[in-house]
Amino acid sequence: MADRLSPRALLIGGMIVGGLGIGLMSLVIQPWHAWLLYGVVFAIGNGIASLVIVGVIVMRIYPGRAGLANAVAISGMSVGQLIMIAVLAGLLAQIGWRSVFVWVGLAHLALLPLLLALPRASSAPPPGTASLSLGEAARTPRFWLLLAIYAICGLDDFFVTTHVAAFAQDRGLGILAAGNLLAFMGLTGLAGVIASGLASDRLGPMWPTAAAFAARVLVFGWIAVDQSPISIVVFALVFGATFLVTAPLTVVFVRESFGTRNLGALTGLITMVHQIFGGVGAYAGAAIFDATGTYDAAFALMLVSAVVALGLTMMLGRPISPASHRSP
Repeated sequence: MADRLSPRALLIGGMIVGGLGIGLMSLVIQPWHAWLLYGVVFAIGNGIASLVIVGVIVMRIYPGRAGLANAVAISGMSVGQLIMIAVLAGLLAQIGWRSVFVWVGLAHLALLPLLLALPRASSAPPPGTASLSLGEAARTPRFWLLLAIYAICGLDDFFVTTHVAAFAQDRGLGILAAGNLLAFMGLTGLAGVIASGLASDRLGPMWPTAAAFAARVLVFGWIAVDQSPISIVVFALVFGATFLVTAPLTVVFVRESFGTRNLGALTGLITMVHQIFGGVGAYAGAAIFDATGTYDAAFALMLVSAVVALGLTMMLGRPISPASHRSP
């Protein structure tokens, strides 16, 4: 839809649907209400108003500095993670969870004037560039490499963010310190995503992606042998610095590999695979812990996955011009 309609209109529509879904969570009295309002309504709105739409908008407005511009836009996630978790935790104790959902819903709607002020940009690709369709891209090895890399990235991301607080508590951190790990991961994530955007504009997207997976190999290996509280904090902060690194690079990978005409469809598919495997990572961590009583096997699995992802990233090499993929 972003390739054919107004991305700004989609972003606004997604924010409205997401705001209504999260705001109505204040009314839940049965478990299925939460499944419907959060798992369906909010999820649809959040999926529409996603990094995919933001990436398409940023690429059209700032094509020459897409890596940094997209990183700055996405850095809002880190800032929000850092600030909102602490603010909402304080509000939760004062006004209760139902009121918190109302205020989060209103915050979605309060963003609408900012979205209406977004500048318009042409949807036409740059002159002289060729672009692949989804089917044409799927016939290239690079497409499948990117899908595999982003699948592993999602597996790691959602496993850590879902379980790091519980893991930290199990290993001796206090409840408050364990809960605030996610907030501080947002702080290091802010530094990581800006650095990746800068590096991407200078070196291309492959090298910051490879650096992120190399850092994950190190910290997954470290936490597998040392699970002291200090090591857990270091693990969380270093991993946090890699958490959003690949997000602003998706549109850059797609532009360099397949062109821009189907930027939304291709980045959307890659992001969808990332999110699906993120769900697998979150669930697998829980299943492994329930079966074994520890996260040790899960960390070993994530270490192997990070090593594989690093190898696949290095196989990307130099992108091939989309024009060379076209059939005569």
